[in-house]
Amino acid sequence: MKKNSSYKWEVLALLWFAFFINQADRQVFNVVLPLIKADLGLSDVQVGSIATVFNLVFALLVPVSGYFGDIFSHKWILVSSILFWSIATMLTGFGSGVLMLIIFRSVATGGGEAFFGPANYSMIASYHKETRAFAMSVHQTSYYLGVIVSGYVAGYIGERYGWRNAFYVFGAVGIVHGVVMAIRLKDQKKHISETEKIKFSEALKIFLHTPTVLLLTAAYSGLIFVLVGYLTWTPTYLFEKFNMSLSKAGFMSMFFTHAFAFAGILMAGRLSDRIAKKDPAKRLLLQAAGLIGATPFIIMLGHSDVLYTVYVGFAGFGFARAFFDANTYSVLYDVIPEKYRAFISGIKMMIGFSIGSVSPLILGYLKTRTGLSFGLTMLAGVWLLCSMMLIIAYRYYFRKDYYRVHQQ
Repeated sequence: MKKNSSYKWEVLALLWFAFFINQADRQVFNVVLPLIKADLGLSDVQVGSIATVFNLVFALLVPVSGYFGDIFSHKWILVSSILFWSIATMLTGFGSGVLMLIIFRSVATGGGEAFFGPANYSMIASYHKETRAFAMSVHQTSYYLGVIVSGYVAGYIGERYGWRNAFYVFGAVGIVHGVVMAIRLKDQKKHISETEKIKFSEALKIFLHTPTVLLLTAAYSGLIFVLVGYLTWTPTYLFEKFNMSLSKAGFMSMFFTHAFAFAGILMAGRLSDRIAKKDPAKRLLLQAAGLIGATPFIIMLGHSDVLYTVYVGFAGFGFARAFFDANTYSVLYDVIPEKYRAFISGIKMMIGFSIGSVSPLILGYLKTRTGLSFGLTMLAGVWLLCSMMLIIAYRYYFRKDYYRVHQQ
């Protein structure tokens, strides 16, 4: 294994691009959704159900991946994951109806992606100690760029060469990077002795008896509910409401939000590491402030009939939510034992994506009844509720949970 300190940044770079591909592959469906809908004659509820099943499959499998991530090689879990979901992405291009799309897109792609997250964040944490929040913030920028790039590229390919080719291209890129990771990525995982072996019952007990983790999970679930609904329907929102081309709608719906989130998270990551040296609990206040700050911009982007006002809403929404993103795993890892990081991350993601999975379906239903403007606007209330949970965790529970873990 390479010991030089510079290698931790190569690890971050490899995982950065893998996550970039992960988010690009996930977003390509949302961008070309109007083309799929028209070509295959699908209803709004049917296309919403495809996204819902995707997130449900992801949610059900991610704790399994977390359990494996605490036992087996992070490297080979990550490599296998990216190769599997990339092949499934290519196969999605062969879909001829809602059933095939559910099989290739929802089940196969969602299942492959489920095995990436817990091992990915645990590997970053194992290489980055003092630079953890900053490294995870840099890593999160790949999500923003992946969504922006896929928003334009998928729309461009879809308009000119058909929606199927968008899946072929993005899948092929993932397969190539999977091979690169197999060659370059190295594990930094200590041997687990018999007395330290991962126990499902113990991990579940820690999860259920750590109030900070429960409140973080509830807030994270609300975050995912809003983000999944937003990512699924905003390209269609601009395409239909403002009569944009597909490539422009795909790009504009993602660019302002994620460009400003890119700037916000680098600021938030540095700030988080700085304040955590004195009081780690204040990471929770940064998260709460981000959600509260985003809510007026959610109302603005969903309610306004003026396009430039919608863009301001996108930008403010993205910048503010970055303060949650920068601390998502840093806060969690402060209150759980190191050996259970991947598994408990998996449980948290399972609950979050299970709840978030119904968002596309709900918005698809509301779209036929009240319109997407109302559906997007009502998401603001979800984040206000989540911010209250984070403040409660800060005020009553975090310090006790932190002390318990760090005194072991």
